[in-house]
Amino acid sequence: MAAASTVHINLFGPHPIVVFGTAAQKQRWIPSLIAGSDQCCFGVTEPDAGLNTTAMKTFAERVPGGYRVRGQKVWTSTAQVATRVMLAARTTRLEECGRATDGISLFYTPLDRSRIEVKRIAKMGRKAVDSNAIFIDDLFVPEEDRIGEEGKGFSYLLHSLNPERMLIGIEAVGIGQDSLRRASAYARERVVFGRPIGMNQGIQHPLAERWMQLEAAQLMISKAAWLYDHKQSCGAEANAGKFLGARAGYDACLQAVLTFGGFGYAKEYHVERLLREVTLTRIAPITEQLILSFIAEKVLHQPKSY
Repeated sequence: MAAASTVHINLFGPHPIVVFGTAAQKQRWIPSLIAGSDQCCFGVTEPDAGLNTTAMKTFAERVPGGYRVRGQKVWTSTAQVATRVMLAARTTRLEECGRATDGISLFYTPLDRSRIEVKRIAKMGRKAVDSNAIFIDDLFVPEEDRIGEEGKGFSYLLHSLNPERMLIGIEAVGIGQDSLRRASAYARERVVFGRPIGMNQGIQHPLAERWMQLEAAQLMISKAAWLYDHKQSCGAEANAGKFLGARAGYDACLQAVLTFGGFGYAKEYHVERLLREVTLTRIAPITEQLILSFIAEKVLHQPKSY
């Protein structure tokens, strides 16, 4: 997770630029991202809104030549080192919009540290990438740094969500596969009462079940990726793949710790670290409960529950 997280933001963060940016914006922004001279952070989630993105309060007020932005974001990855921020803000207040998804605009602009305060959030895992709360006070954003039309930013963000779900899901599968490999090797080598513990079905069967879950999750994510690559609808498959991958990865890591017994709690054998790292994939970027609600509504045609 540490290694994968270092490339996350530069995979899906700039996606709206590629899809919705003008030719001039792409020429201005993408080469420096590829070269590594610019580092991007992602300012979308807010402490009071969470997954309810449309309830964001960060506001970009129209002024001559651009916007003045005030607000707060949380879980902004890489803001300690970023030079630019992909920033979502309301340009029309929620109460003035016909739909909650209207009135949000998307900007890609320099992270001006004289106007943006960055505070690191201490975390359980994923420590290779910093997570932060950022406080934006009267940040000027020129109009040419707005991506696409004013007020259409929410729909632009949606374009990067399905690839992000696949990415997180397959990472969880990979972590689970690593933990299963470690647990299986330990079960063959660890001798108790004169026999390898892997000879006991109480050890074998849970590991075998974890392997089946990981393989099934990987196939769902592969299906979602195939649909995405062929420009077909993949929302249900991407969400299902993220859900199944995270669950399978978590269950495999937990089983690895239990297989190692007391040594599973020791840092020397790494499985405790894998369990800490994989836990995040069940929480972010979308919770299991919202995925279940999405599948129930969009696939099974149940009434919306939230």
